Amino acid sequence: MTTWRAPEIDRRHEPLVAGERAMLEGWLDYHRDTLLLKCAGLTEEQLRTPSVEPSGLTLLGLVRHMAEVEAWWFRENFAGQTVDYPYFTPETPDADHDVSDADAEADFATFHREVALARDATAGHSLDETFTEVGAKKRTFNLRWVYVHMIEEYARHNGHADLIRERIDGVTGD
Repeated sequence: MTTWRAPEIDRRHEPLVAGERAMLEGWLDYHRDTLLLKCAGLTEEQLRTPSVEPSGLTLLGLVRHMAEVEAWWFRENFAGQTVDYPYFTPETPDADHDVSDADAEADFATFHREVALARDATAGHSLDETFTEVGAKKRTFNLRWVYVHMIEEYARHNGHADLIRERIDGVTGD
């Protein structure tokens, strides 16, 4: 029996000169790839290794979390789609981070699917297009804000991922 490992990835480089949309999409793709790079080559068991007690933060939990964040901002909020979340339920709002019974290969497929669906949801839309947030707050955002927020969200979690990866096998890097 072969042990599944997170696939290797050729990370795309961030754009150095581009228009606003290409710059935002390029940086978001760079950070998406960075998260996957931090997981590359690791076994399912390693992906479930927590950062440091008492935290239960894991690389696999971050992949699952970001799949749901992609769905939340791009599909449910911006595009107004009904999303069937793979992990979240009202009874278990933090289920994305509970990796005790997770299937890493399936979770990586979910991540890739949500990224593709996010791209589809935003294709052809202006960065100035606005929407009202789902939920109680009902704040108004534009698509540009979502891109900037997602870059920030990935950047923050990629810092976590870097530390977790270093703990697992000593690998560091940008």
